[in-house]
Amino acid sequence: MTSTASDILSPDLATLKAEAAACRVCEHALPLGPRPTFRASETARVLIIGQAPGTRVHETGIPWNDRSGDRLRDWLALDRETFYDEGRIAIVPMGLCYPGRDRNGGDAPPRPECAPLWQKRFRSALPAVDLTLLIGIHAQAYWLGEARKRRSMTETVRDWRSLPDGLIPLPHPSWRNTAWLRKNPWFEAEVVPELRRRVTALL
Repeated sequence: MTSTASDILSPDLATLKAEAAACRVCEHALPLGPRPTFRASETARVLIIGQAPGTRVHETGIPWNDRSGDRLRDWLALDRETFYDEGRIAIVPMGLCYPGRDRNGGDAPPRPECAPLWQKRFRSALPAVDLTLLIGIHAQAYWLGEARKRRSMTETVRDWRSLPDGLIPLPHPSWRNTAWLRKNPWFEAEVVPELRRRVTALL
């Protein structure tokens, strides 16, 4: 599949989802092949924008179906049934497919081709979304632009109150970030309660 400027607007969400599911733009660079993984519904009130699927998510086709997802659901105070209710929560990562490993053995960044093709198209097709969670540096850099420029992820998350009510930046819930959480106890003391309050109010 290829996309051009004339393809930017889709007639409806169903068509957009079909296009994204069939995307093969990055196929040549994906070590496990393409398996676009996302969830979206026109009634969703919360949009979760993370990095890209890991290996377990690639295998199962279920977003956040790993230990990172367990921690994220704990932050949100949601059980799996509610979290995976597509009618209430949309999940559209910066990279729809598993991108492989980096030199240090961690997950590689999302493929650069992906976000320009899908992020704004999905966001415009989700009219009921009132809260968007920007998880990790890639989502924050793309969606916050100048508001995040030259700032670290820690600075961006710490300054969450300065952003519009409809946006909350979060660290990645990976267990690799356990040390970060210990060094930054303000996150679980200040951000998580507000995150839960907003999510509960919408769902």
